[in-house]
Amino acid sequence: MNKILNKKILAKGSVIEFEISHPQIAKKVQPGQFIILKSGETGERVPLTIADSDAEKGTFIIIFQIIGKTTDFFSKKEIGDSFSDITGPLGKPTHMEKIGKVVAVGGGIGIAPLNPIIKGFKKAGNHIISIMGSRNKELLILEENIKKISDELHICTDDGSYCRAGFVTDILAEILEKDKSVKKVIAAGPVPMMKAVCNLTKKYNVSTIVSLNPIMVDGTGMCGACRCSVGNETKFACVDGPEFDGHLVDFDELAMRLSAYHEYEATSWDLFKKNK
Repeated sequence: MNKILNKKILAKGSVIEFEISHPQIAKKVQPGQFIILKSGETGERVPLTIADSDAEKGTFIIIFQIIGKTTDFFSKKEIGDSFSDITGPLGKPTHMEKIGKVVAVGGGIGIAPLNPIIKGFKKAGNHIISIMGSRNKELLILEENIKKISDELHICTDDGSYCRAGFVTDILAEILEKDKSVKKVIAAGPVPMMKAVCNLTKKYNVSTIVSLNPIMVDGTGMCGACRCSVGNETKFACVDGPEFDGHLVDFDELAMRLSAYHEYEATSWDLFKKNK
């Protein structure tokens, strides 16, 4: 249990996929839920949304980007290695039902958590339009996976190196303008992207769910580190979310809280790179 069974390098050496053996989590996890990993006894607790699972094999998949000391340490693990601790599944599952036409919008590493959510909405009988965006072609992940489970797929890159140039909101605006039958939009990715998506869907009065990624420590609602403001109420992303009504989220506060430790994170990352 907790052993890495498969490892893939997905994008430019900076995005890693692990298939991990854990029959209990694989059996219970539902779309939208996450786990918390520790690489060792003194390691940092890192929350990661489960990108896929197989109850029969007893495995689940996580995808992460190397952005600091701990994720770099994770990336050095190989097949056969294990994590010392895995806690989960955590958070509330995505609410799914047959509603008609659903648009899934993923940006960067945020494409990973959308994979099981899209599968779930498709299984419920919905028509799925997926929009994927990344900074460039090299950083685009899971294209073939998302294509297989979507009725329509649109891809854009910031620099125009693959498919069309532009942002996911450009494509979303075109879809919402010409198709008034869209019932729900689901977005996962960088905070500015999710904020832009919600500002757009408000104009069209389309229900929008976002998957938030605030700073998190224990993942059980005790520490309060993941608190965020939703509809003028304080919510804990770990137990009340991680998904919320995007039209009610205070994205400016969320962005401010996410940047609170950037200076310390950068210092830790620099020291780690010098000494490794």
